[in-house]
Amino acid sequence: MENNNEQVVRQAGISRTTNETDIKLSLSVDGSGVSELETDVPFLNHMLDLFTKHGQFDLNVQARGDIEIDDHHTVEDIGICLGQALREALGDKKGIKRYASVFVPMDEALAQVVIDISNRPHFEYRAEYPSQQVGSFSTELVHEFLWKFALEARITLHVIVHYGTNTHHMIEAVFKALGRALDEATLIDPRVKGVPSTKGVL
Repeated sequence: MENNNEQVVRQAGISRTTNETDIKLSLSVDGSGVSELETDVPFLNHMLDLFTKHGQFDLNVQARGDIEIDDHHTVEDIGICLGQALREALGDKKGIKRYASVFVPMDEALAQVVIDISNRPHFEYRAEYPSQQVGSFSTELVHEFLWKFALEARITLHVIVHYGTNTHHMIEAVFKALGRALDEATLIDPRVKGVPSTKGVL
């Protein structure tokens, strides 16, 4: 008998070149937490490494951008490419769990990420950081990255930072929770026949 949820290779590669950035990104959903990251934004490298490790993905990012202006275009376009890669890698989404809600503490900080792989892009963000910068990284770019990721992945994404006093810790908790929530939501559940929706499609 044919297995309705037969395991397929869930991976995708995306290339995006504009006058502002040049990005090559590949994502394997069913990986082992290995990242190869070369971008012009060191703090984003650190956050993507955490995301990959805690999500058990494999992620390769080679990105160059106009950081002489600021980090905005590079961070935004990596979010776009990561979202597109996730959407492509998941294909028809048959057998996935679809939903996840994850809390992650990082010392004094606590973040929550709630996901619905819904094919309806929506983003809610509740976070107030004590500092506007972490090193040279502007904290407003966390919103920009997550929103563009959710939009291109076509997922519903809610991110809540409940509390914290160290901005680095608060953002780190967000990216760890994002990885763990995506890992859970994309897991294949053998009990699910087809897609987990009464509509019959996601």
